[in-house]
Amino acid sequence: MSPSGEGATTGSAAAGTHGGTPTRDLVLDGIAHHYVADSGDVVHAVSETTLRIPGGQFVGVVGPSGCGKTTLLKVLAGFLAPTQGEARYGDEVITGPSHDRGVVFQQPNLYPWLSIRRNVELGPKFRGVPKPQRESRSAELLEMVGLSRFGAAKPYELSGGMQQRAQIARVLANESEVVLMDEPFGAVDAITRERLQADLLGIQRRRRQTVFFITHSVEEAVFLGDRVLVMSPRPGRIVLDETVDLASVYGPDVGAEMKSTPEFIALRDRVAAAIQVS
Repeated sequence: MSPSGEGATTGSAAAGTHGGTPTRDLVLDGIAHHYVADSGDVVHAVSETTLRIPGGQFVGVVGPSGCGKTTLLKVLAGFLAPTQGEARYGDEVITGPSHDRGVVFQQPNLYPWLSIRRNVELGPKFRGVPKPQRESRSAELLEMVGLSRFGAAKPYELSGGMQQRAQIARVLANESEVVLMDEPFGAVDAITRERLQADLLGIQRRRRQTVFFITHSVEEAVFLGDRVLVMSPRPGRIVLDETVDLASVYGPDVGAEMKSTPEFIALRDRVAAAIQVS
């Protein structure tokens, strides 16, 4: 374990693959961020943080509300410039959004006047992808997330969980090498949440994208992640960096039944304890 995030997991830019192509490392180098509140007080959201995420790794991020999880995600997405340090994707300094880094928000943000299929195709359309290719790609992705029968539906005709799956498909349609997820399953019921967890895990295993996944559920972070980070209360810093290697014990295709195993429970409790004492 390493509070800095540098020591717990090592890897190179070729650690994972995306469509058969090596992906790049995602790096936070001495990131810190503060801002001035409406009251005039200076709020230190994140203290100096250094983190390297090898390409293809799934990282779950937990911590108390207001600890800076979303701030780090916004820096990685290019939505927010840090007060100190820099974020990089490979050798490229992150200075703004890019289709290489897709973002899935807590609430689906689909365009209500477009069908689900057209929502999924919108990003590739803006990037000039020919119509036959983007239609083929959207059909493939809707099948992947279990929505192949709902391509013609409008977002308001679907349940919250189905809308969230559509949002995931829309991000994947951009061929994003990195997927940044801010509590994407927090607003759905427990049964739908388990289905979405399984969907996401299956997609990530097939495509080997880099995933930065914020959640308030320790169990969810441990179940999904190759690695779990715990952040302290504000100003946020990484206080636990834990590698999850349960697949080596139970096999790569293990599912939700893993949650009842002694090894899973012990790891879950260790992560939860780090949040309580941080």
